[in-house]
Amino acid sequence: MPVIQGVRLATCAAGIRYPGRIDLLFALFDPGTEVAGVLTQSKTASAPVEWCRRHLAHGQARALVVNSGNSNAFTGSKGRETVRVTAQAAAAAAGCLEADVYIASTGVIGEPLDPDKITARLPALARDAQDDAFEPAARAIMTTDTFPKLATCEARIDGVTVTINGMAKGAGMIAPDMATMLGFIFTDAAIEAEALSALVTPTADATFNAVTIDGDTSTSDTLLVFTTGHAASRGAPRIARGDDPRLADFRTALLEVMRDLALQIVKDGEGATKFVAIRVTGAESDAAARTIARSIANSPLVKTAFAGEDPNWGRIVMAVGKAGEAADRDKLAIWFGDIAVARDGEVAPTYRETQGAAYMKNAELAVRVDVGVGAGEATVWTCDLTHGYVSINADYRS
Repeated sequence: MPVIQGVRLATCAAGIRYPGRIDLLFALFDPGTEVAGVLTQSKTASAPVEWCRRHLAHGQARALVVNSGNSNAFTGSKGRETVRVTAQAAAAAAGCLEADVYIASTGVIGEPLDPDKITARLPALARDAQDDAFEPAARAIMTTDTFPKLATCEARIDGVTVTINGMAKGAGMIAPDMATMLGFIFTDAAIEAEALSALVTPTADATFNAVTIDGDTSTSDTLLVFTTGHAASRGAPRIARGDDPRLADFRTALLEVMRDLALQIVKDGEGATKFVAIRVTGAESDAAARTIARSIANSPLVKTAFAGEDPNWGRIVMAVGKAGEAADRDKLAIWFGDIAVARDGEVAPTYRETQGAAYMKNAELAVRVDVGVGAGEATVWTCDLTHGYVSINADYRS
């Protein structure tokens, strides 16, 4: 991962849940850094999410504190107090306002988080922060993830090269509603918070909001994008509007980074053995297509069929029908990859079960469904549902 001027990171094992495991990240940003983000729409959002929601309108950022092992969700006044004292300690260590501190937590729900485990370590982390510590930072935010998720891309703004680095975590409780479980993106571009927000929201919708592992939206979903502005010293313009045409290449690069991270999350789905792209076409609208695709992707019957390498396309028909969106049964068509499985509301004349069974043995699958009523389309990425998922989640708190 390349260095992002104006970003320094440090990690440590704070003993938040598992002894000896790196579980605390402290990121520091140079003065002038701006921030935009999207947060879970869950009605039982965590205390850190509430803190970020209050301060995002401020648009300025100097520090980020992230812990894994405990989500500090459903912890009442104790949780809010933990966030308050964490922000206070982080502000002191970073030399900034408490409003410039952003906080995120991930892990078990409903257990109080001891703030001392975090606050006592922030001064040393601030001293030790380095500009090349993205890989350990990505490890510090992991829970059931099996690998750290990182992505990087370059873009040109008015002829000046800028860099975008991103990290994310997530493997279960993934059906994002405005963000992913945790995602943090850093760039040296000079983009003001309002303009950045205009980019982040639709890009998150097309990437993180288009993946699902198990249909469950986290209480902690947080995506934050930080811009240090240091590219201005190399001649990059300071962008104040999201529709500025000079942002075209940056917008594409940001989409690439977010999509890369989102797909890494699906590929690391708890217990997953299959990566599946569900594309729906012919819907009344793009939103309707997204709803139908999610209905297919979240169906336990469909997902277990993928796990068993069973070409049970009847379950896809079921999932289309229950989605609640318009679909013409007698025009419905289904493909597994390039194999026409169903056409005009019935099994395709050329389809043979042996074809579908052979295709299902692939590690990466593509399913396309045309519902025959309009021009709307959408793609949702998901994975299969295996015994491994059950084993991981049956004793997650034990």
